[in-house]
Amino acid sequence: MEQKINGKIENYYFSKAIDRRYSESTQHYHPHFEIYYMKDGSCRYFIDDRSFDVEAGDVIFIPKGIIHRTNYTTASHSRLLINFTDEFIPQNVIENLMESRYLYRSREIAKNIEELFNKIEREYTNPDKYTRDLLCCHTAEMLYLIARHPGTVEEATTGNELIDSIVKYIKHNYMSDIKLSSVAKMKSVSPEHLSRTFKSCTGLGFNEYVTLLRLKKAEEMIKTEPDKTISDIAYECGFNDGNYFSYKFKKMYGISPIKARNS
Repeated sequence: MEQKINGKIENYYFSKAIDRRYSESTQHYHPHFEIYYMKDGSCRYFIDDRSFDVEAGDVIFIPKGIIHRTNYTTASHSRLLINFTDEFIPQNVIENLMESRYLYRSREIAKNIEELFNKIEREYTNPDKYTRDLLCCHTAEMLYLIARHPGTVEEATTGNELIDSIVKYIKHNYMSDIKLSSVAKMKSVSPEHLSRTFKSCTGLGFNEYVTLLRLKKAEEMIKTEPDKTISDIAYECGFNDGNYFSYKFKKMYGISPIKARNS
């Protein structure tokens, strides 16, 4: 069962999922910070270019604009999630968290994190004129708590040197003509093995990840480089077909690249 509440507080979003008895994956990136708390169950979390095995009591902190995806590995789970913009995060703690490895495993703070999520849920579902300020306070307290107790991170990492190296290669060469077969040959493995392993470690198909990364880069360039044409941006991000780029962009963002620039 999924419980979500939308549009209550501007630039702040709370979500709770409980007793999900089927496998579901989500994959996205967004211009918000995210704190994810695994209350029960487990999942594999792919973040940027690494994978983590997440278990009950773990906290994930994701900076804005980072590609991430969850793959649940248990029959049911319970998780809590908040997304928020810069205005809800203390500036004197953000730099420390940005240098982290995303996952915090510290059993001594798990109960406190859960209590803060409960406070956030109560405020979010019953807002009044003080709610925004209290959400800022509760979120800040959670971030300070995480920063003070980083816990053990290394044991939570799912290592696969082959996939780690390939993800880094794609990130540095997304503008080139990257094919599964050529990368498999470069790494001296079969395309079938690479495809299966990539999916298992990241939760994403090989081509799916390449396209997602290219779209992310294109969206950033559309926002920050107004002197470049849409065609030039598409080409620089590895799309050789402008129509295909427009189709994939609209499918991802709901608007065309031209409308995205105008808006």
